[in-house]
Amino acid sequence: MTLELLQQRVIQHLTCIYGEVELSTTLEQLADRLINTMLGDDPVRDPTPHKNRWDEQDMILIAYGDSIIRHANTDEAVAKPEEPPLHTLHRFVKNQCLPELNALHILPFYPYSSDEGFAVMNYVQVNEALGSWQHIRDISADVRLMADLVINHCSSRSVWFENFIQGKEPGKGYFKTASQSDDLVQVVRPRTSPLLQAVETKDGLQHVWCTFSHDQVDFDFANPDVLNEFVSIIRHYLDNGVRIFRLDAVAFLWKKLNTRCINLLETHEVIRLLRTLIEHFEPNVIIITETNIPNRENLSYFGNANEAHCIYNFSLPPLLLHTLLSGDSTALKHWMMSMPPPQEGTAYFNFIASHDGIGLRPVEGLLEQSEIAEMVNTTAKYGGKVSLRTAPDGTNTPYELNIALFDALQGTHKGPDKWGVARFLCAHAIMFALEGIPGLYIHSLLGTTNDYDRFENSQHNRAINRHRWQESDLLAKLSNENAHHRTVFKAMKNLMAIRKAQSAFHPNATQYTLHLSEGLFGFWRQSINRSQSMFCVYNISDEPQTLTLADLNLIGTEQWRDLISGEQITEQTQTMSLTPYQAVWLSNK
Repeated sequence: MTLELLQQRVIQHLTCIYGEVELSTTLEQLADRLINTMLGDDPVRDPTPHKNRWDEQDMILIAYGDSIIRHANTDEAVAKPEEPPLHTLHRFVKNQCLPELNALHILPFYPYSSDEGFAVMNYVQVNEALGSWQHIRDISADVRLMADLVINHCSSRSVWFENFIQGKEPGKGYFKTASQSDDLVQVVRPRTSPLLQAVETKDGLQHVWCTFSHDQVDFDFANPDVLNEFVSIIRHYLDNGVRIFRLDAVAFLWKKLNTRCINLLETHEVIRLLRTLIEHFEPNVIIITETNIPNRENLSYFGNANEAHCIYNFSLPPLLLHTLLSGDSTALKHWMMSMPPPQEGTAYFNFIASHDGIGLRPVEGLLEQSEIAEMVNTTAKYGGKVSLRTAPDGTNTPYELNIALFDALQGTHKGPDKWGVARFLCAHAIMFALEGIPGLYIHSLLGTTNDYDRFENSQHNRAINRHRWQESDLLAKLSNENAHHRTVFKAMKNLMAIRKAQSAFHPNATQYTLHLSEGLFGFWRQSINRSQSMFCVYNISDEPQTLTLADLNLIGTEQWRDLISGEQITEQTQTMSLTPYQAVWLSNK
């Protein structure tokens, strides 16, 4: 593509974004500015359309920069780390996680004021408590690096917001304001705090828009200077080795009075614009949208294979939790059957645990209210917390469950039992086999439990699932034959090693849901070249289940075996007995 054609495409995006905005510049001038910010003196490169930038070997580990720290004195829990935590994390990934995991999502590693990094004070600095850009570049040399673009808001303690208060640039017009008399009743909120915050500025009292908290002030993308700042930030990340971008809370990006202020057309067009700019600089970059919203709305972020390359599969965590707590696969099966296969060049990003909680909005319309309430009650019984949001009618309603997944799956709705580890591994065996790219939270890989101390110290619900490991303690657990951490870690790595070798587990390989009994859940995968078939079947109950192989319609001329147990399937094999939470991956090769 020539520079002129790229300019035409960018102008088309800008026309959709700023069609109702009065600008002080022409769209042609703005397009040239954005292209220059992204490309500089570099040439325009041509991305291959509908190209899958991933295969079955791709799995992403999710961690904070200080999820693992090394103290000189292990008796001092608050001691200063002996080395930069990014260096410690890098060593752990190199020594313990390769080659099973080949990508790393480091959660916000920038200076911040709250929300564990998501109230960013400076987007182009590395938090000195974690390390430096050199540590980031070193990590990117060994694994594919994923980073957050916290695009909806920044810290109220950022220089930009300080400049906004003082009426100075850059920052003066960077933040969304509204009047208390504006009709904001339709605005969708993920929190219970007031939407507007009164701030005394040089120009008088203003009310700034705060979707998440009063320390997280929303940008005003109707100001093209804000858009250009983020294009500059993206280029900086690219230059330092980032190749996967997570667009945090992007659904809320554009605000318009008398609307829900979520999923607006301008928001979608901004993502398409950023993709156009990014992929004509570096064609192999992946954009993942983080939109914790109902399933149908979430799917819209694929666009026509011209928006996000991947979307977070937000319905999976609560549906899978419901399935394993209830022993009933009905809702999960119905959802799977309704999910469209992504076009070539797009994929689902599957996860079942993260630094945030297990969102409940994504199962609106998928689970009954009574089923959600039962899940909330069981989570609380297992030590979890429940975060609330304010609904449009003014009532507070459960928004997410905050709990370590290992603890959430220690039992069923009936109570704790002896199947906790098996149930936990079953959940991950399902995720690893599903259509899409798996994202594995580090605390699931390590079998980490609820961190009540961090919760008590911070009084933030999400802190319960954000444990910080002392490296020596962690390595001791992983070498202790009696520790569940070792059991989980070894089993996880085994499942991942198997997955990486199966072409039927390509993120875009064919997937069909199987119709089995209520206590079983299963699906069929077939490799893109049709050489490998895989029947993935799971006992999602606390009772033994019988799998009748005739229900799978196995091809009699093929040799079938379970890749997990190694069991061979012969002509005489009519049934398989699955122990509680056993996973079976039946392959013809």
